[in-house]
Amino acid sequence: MTSSTWLQYALLTTLAWGIWGAFTGLPSEHGFPDTLTYVVWALTMIAPAIWALRKAQTGLQRDRRSVVLGLAIGLLGAGGQMLLFRAVTLGPTYLIFPIVSLSPVITIVMSLVLLGERTGKLGVAGILLAVLSLPLFDYSPEPGAHRYGMWFYLALAVMLAWGLQAYFIRLANATMSAESIFVYMMLTGLLFIPVAFALTDFSKPVYLGLSGPWMAAGIQLLNAVGALLLVYAFRYGKAIVVSPLINAGAPLLTAVISLAVAGSLPGPYKLAGVSLALAGALLLSLQPDAPAKART
Repeated sequence: MTSSTWLQYALLTTLAWGIWGAFTGLPSEHGFPDTLTYVVWALTMIAPAIWALRKAQTGLQRDRRSVVLGLAIGLLGAGGQMLLFRAVTLGPTYLIFPIVSLSPVITIVMSLVLLGERTGKLGVAGILLAVLSLPLFDYSPEPGAHRYGMWFYLALAVMLAWGLQAYFIRLANATMSAESIFVYMMLTGLLFIPVAFALTDFSKPVYLGLSGPWMAAGIQLLNAVGALLLVYAFRYGKAIVVSPLINAGAPLLTAVISLAVAGSLPGPYKLAGVSLALAGALLLSLQPDAPAKART
């Protein structure tokens, strides 16, 4: 593989996830519950996982370390997905995805402390912009209007879950094949399906037309393929570079598409929050890579 292999995978992931993010809430708008959208997403993971397992030369790794790391990666990813599907039914995607884009802050801090990876001035500036952006997403200058909707806290939870997931993917790539990592992600995603069904309110009508489960399947397939590409990107590149690049580019594409579809701009404070978040993620992605110190 060439040195640019990780970049190719990262850019393809950015494209797939950027388009997915902009349209992932559409099935819910047509009456298809977000919990069932999760079920569809979990099922779309099967085909890429089978392809990946056939591609793997060693088969599925079943040693204790692989199982623990694989399940941790899968549970954090699936849990974040379930929360995200709920968030996009409550709030605008052009605000939610920039918040989620700040997950590299979690990844980078853990990589700095636990893996000995290093960041420079751009990385520090990116983290500071990320911290400054969060209070602006649901801020209002009117007295007594400084409230944050449930979508905001759900977006923060997804940010935390996916930041931790990226860190564990970085750890797993030292001993696991990318294909095994993805298969564990698929298996844990399927484990949450009964929970999703249990949380579904079947007392309300469930739309099953083309704009429901079939649209969800097409949209979520982009997510599944992007997740596989992400694992390969982490395989050939460092978490401290790959994670910010994808988490800056994909939400930026999502925000642009969502705003174009909506045909309107958010208020000045929300727009400032989005701008700071994306700028922070961009600075993180521009931070030059540095060799990690050896750690036991």
